Amino acid sequence: MNDTELHNNKQNPESPSARMYSSSLQPLLQSLLSTLANIDFAYECECEKISKTSPDIKLRIRVLERLNLQHEARRKPYLQQLAMLQEQIVSRK
Repeated sequence: MNDTELHNNKQNPESPSARMYSSSLQPLLQSLLSTLANIDFAYECECEKISKTSPDIKLRIRVLERLNLQHEARRKPYLQQLAMLQEQIVSRK
């Protein structure tokens, strides 16, 4: 969905692609997505810093691989919670 479609959905709540979540699930969904975005942003910043500061290519690759594994491990519990939340949303329809 591009920005125009997203904007149009906000203005037309009867649009078939507009999403409405229960008031009990929406804060949790927003929190999970926000946390994942923060984790991703921190990861990207670290990758950029490592790429700019490490002159040894082999060392840089090893550090970036380790950082990627840590990134995936940090995201995993939030992705699991998001999957469970998605199941709840689907089951309520």
